[in-house]
Amino acid sequence: MKGRRVPNVLFKLRVRDEAVDGDNPYRWEEVATDDVFSGKKIIVFSLPGAFTPTCSTYQLPDFEKLYGQFKQKGIDDIYCISVNDAFVMNAWGKQQGVENVKLLPDGSGDFTRKMGMLVAKDNLGFGMRSWRYAALIKDGVVEKWFEEPGFSDNCQDDPYVETSPQNLLEKLGELEQAA
Repeated sequence: MKGRRVPNVLFKLRVRDEAVDGDNPYRWEEVATDDVFSGKKIIVFSLPGAFTPTCSTYQLPDFEKLYGQFKQKGIDDIYCISVNDAFVMNAWGKQQGVENVKLLPDGSGDFTRKMGMLVAKDNLGFGMRSWRYAALIKDGVVEKWFEEPGFSDNCQDDPYVETSPQNLLEKLGELEQAA
């Protein structure tokens, strides 16, 4: 994965817009991969699903809590990608109280599939979802890759070590020392 350019896709977001009348002041907005990654140093992490136990108890909340430490290491932004639609991602972000990590819905799994990380999770009733991975991406190119072991369809467990924010911070520290 290292050295690979992220795939070119459009993320479909629902964004709050005070110009929209009514009880649901949101509009659709398409955000291109280049808008997210070009000219920036980004941490992206992907997980099996919004509202799921490990994702909601550890991964997203810990990235949110440690956001400042990533900023101190020169990271411009942190993005969480999940094969969920914009409505689910917005509700999850609200429920989690997310203020720093940006949530990107990959409803059709297009980005995840092109990253080679789409897996079947039919054994859990999820359908197609993302395998848990994270990456340091600089100007749209993968600089460092983190992937949980056991990549497979219908995996019986949900490993979570390599993609934890604590592990990424440790590895970023090692990169700084080596430089």
